[in-house]
Amino acid sequence: MSTSEPYSFVADLTDLKRCCATVYASDWARLLLGESLHPGGLALTGRLGALLGLERNARVLDVASGSGHSAVYLAERFGWSVTAIDLADEHSTAVTAAAARAGASDRVAFVRGDAEALPFADEVFDAVICECALCTFPAKAIACAEFFRVLKPGGRIGLSDVTRNGSLPDDLASVLAWVACIADAQPIAGYRSLFAAAGFAIDHEERHDSALQQLVDDIRKRLLGVELIAKLQDLDLPDFDIAHAKSLARSAEHAVRSGVLGYGLLVGTKPLSASASGVRWGPESRAHGQQAEAP
Repeated sequence: MSTSEPYSFVADLTDLKRCCATVYASDWARLLLGESLHPGGLALTGRLGALLGLERNARVLDVASGSGHSAVYLAERFGWSVTAIDLADEHSTAVTAAAARAGASDRVAFVRGDAEALPFADEVFDAVICECALCTFPAKAIACAEFFRVLKPGGRIGLSDVTRNGSLPDDLASVLAWVACIADAQPIAGYRSLFAAAGFAIDHEERHDSALQQLVDDIRKRLLGVELIAKLQDLDLPDFDIAHAKSLARSAEHAVRSGVLGYGLLVGTKPLSASASGVRWGPESRAHGQQAEAP
């Protein structure tokens, strides 16, 4: 797939989702974004996991998991059973291999599937996490409703994602920018509204704009490195338009520094129901819940 065209082949929402999944499974994505593929890396994943606060052996769904770095990390650090789901088949081998290297094959599994039509029964997970991916989903409200459906009553939702405040310049509204988690990023209030409409009660919110700034800085440095190597070795990169990517990175950097783009974290709960058993809560989560209820 070429990144030099404005993705005129993206004819519908299904194509757009496949385009996003394919890009994030590519070597270029790993080169430019690093292995975790999201701002803040595993440190922010750990922060999100701590806020969820589930006990060991909780069943967790990692939506749009990519190659499984977050899923394996969460299984190792918290002792959870994590199901990684992604639309790209290419991630199956990567997730399986990462889990095997970490000795976590019994606690990490990969399922190919669509976040907007999760292939699971109702009320089977203790928590759902989604890192830097909801902003790329064409039907965000449907995805949030699916998160709600597969969670047990009392289950936890954890989101980290790119946020937007104000209008974006034209070059950050392209399909390439959509794939880069920019074009359809929502204000933090927009994400709260999506989750509230799905039925969640949001009880914690954090800003991590510096994590996005660091990622954009890293991407610009890596792009310069790719350009230098290509020139020194006289390489032709037919599937990658460096000039376009550099222009997008410059615009993104300006948008971050001006406060138009940022990065946020939200944690919430599916309300309890007498008709189903609750989740296994850990001490961190209980303490957090008490703080959230305080005036």
